Amino acid sequence: MPTLARHPLPLVATPLFAAHALLASCGKAPAPATTAGAAAPGAPLPKVRFQTDWYPQAEHGGHYQAVARGFYREAGIDVEILPGGPNSAGPQKILSGLAEIAMGRSDEIIVNASDGLPFIIVGALMQHDPQALLLHDENPVKSFADLNGRSVMAVPGSTWVTYLKARYKIDFNLIPLNYGLAQFMGNKGFIQQCFVTNEPFFVAQNGAKPRTLLLDDSGFKPYRVYFCSQKYARENPAAVRAFVAASIRGWDDFIGGDSAPGKKLIAALNEQMTVAFMDYSIRAMTEAKLVGGDPAKGEETGLITRKRLQEQVDILVELKIIPAALPLAKYASFDFLPPALRAKVD
Repeated sequence: MPTLARHPLPLVATPLFAAHALLASCGKAPAPATTAGAAAPGAPLPKVRFQTDWYPQAEHGGHYQAVARGFYREAGIDVEILPGGPNSAGPQKILSGLAEIAMGRSDEIIVNASDGLPFIIVGALMQHDPQALLLHDENPVKSFADLNGRSVMAVPGSTWVTYLKARYKIDFNLIPLNYGLAQFMGNKGFIQQCFVTNEPFFVAQNGAKPRTLLLDDSGFKPYRVYFCSQKYARENPAAVRAFVAASIRGWDDFIGGDSAPGKKLIAALNEQMTVAFMDYSIRAMTEAKLVGGDPAKGEETGLITRKRLQEQVDILVELKIIPAALPLAKYASFDFLPPALRAKVD
């Protein structure tokens, strides 16, 4: 069984920006992001450390594209992407000052804010979460309701577990996720949490036929988001705006343009990332409309809306995951979105 891409993988030891030599021939897209401004000629750009949730991969492609194409530097910031892993602990990195901005899920940040942690969502990384349940095609489970009485390998404490049990009036046994595929490949009835962009690729490579239930289809629809501390956002608004705008630009270019610069940088930093695997992930993100969402529903790369955030708060209150609703300013702000998106938040 080959190593799963979401396992702890060996990384190329070269620091991120040392890989820039590989990218000297990359072109630049025409529309620059909002700049952080104010740096004197010759002065170093403001440094922004961005903590991801896993090792370099296509699911982070917009950010590596923004590095490779120089979008962050054009926006007036020097971004260092910090790879994650099974215990990347973005919130802890933010609280300890080891990163300025991190990625996470909107429901998790709302729960953190309800617990008194000073985080704020500043934009959307993906309109829809790629998390799914992985099944063999011959598995009789065809819907979320069919999970009743089954066993599912997943991350303990995940909000979606509580949601599914309440929404479908079911119960199922939870096995702690071990980030492996051995049990799945050896048992046609096994069910486990996955990323729709990831594990199905390896299942198919090993001769099985995978099927997924995208958790977003259950009615539980968190964003994948950028977040930072309230203090950092208050003291560095221009840097946060520049990061969000340049990241949106990177994602639109990675998904809708030539993804080669971002893929080249990802492959230089993570030797497990083959072109075939990254192309699979990009196709999966595109087909499921994960990053930009559905334009017919008013969704757009980077956008967070008042309605969807409030719906998530209401669900968390209903499930008693948080004790009471909390005001938007406690967990999110629209002020860091580009002007065109700020006009669409209501």
